[in-house]
Amino acid sequence: MAKINVNGRTVTVDADGATPLLWVLREYLDLTGAKYGCGIAACGACTVHVNGEAVRSCALPLEAVAATDKIVTIEGLSPDGSHPVQQAWLDLDVPQCGYCQTGMIMAAAALLAKNPKPTDADIDAEISNICRCGTYQRVRAGIHQAAGRKA
Repeated sequence: MAKINVNGRTVTVDADGATPLLWVLREYLDLTGAKYGCGIAACGACTVHVNGEAVRSCALPLEAVAATDKIVTIEGLSPDGSHPVQQAWLDLDVPQCGYCQTGMIMAAAALLAKNPKPTDADIDAEISNICRCGTYQRVRAGIHQAAGRKA
C-alpha cells in the first residue's frame, strides 16, 4: 500500500513498490493520458510532473514517490483544457497522430514553468520527447505561442 498525491488528491494504491508509476496511474487510477511508448524512459510519451519537474513515469517505481510528492498528469494540468500549452496545441494543430502529445504537452508545460521565454535552443535542449510523426517544428511553435510569443 502506498499513499500518493495525484492531481491534488491523496489516494491509496495497493500496488507493489516496484510497479512503474505509469502503470499505477493507468491501471490503478484510470488516468490513461500518459502513454506507454518504450518502457525505458527514452521516448517521453509517459511524461508527468513530479513536484513540477517533467518525469518519465515508465521508469519511476512507485516506491520512489513519497506521499508528499505532487504528481500531475495531463488530466490534472487543467480540468477544462485551458492551459496555455493545450490551447497553443489546438490553435496550431500541433499533433499529427497525437500519441506522444500528452507527454509533449507535459514536458512543454514544465519547461515554461521554469523558463517562461525559452529560445529555440532552450526548447531543443529540454524537450527530448520523441515524435514519430516529426511534428517538432509545430511543437516548437506551440511552445513559443504558449510563452506569449509568435513562432
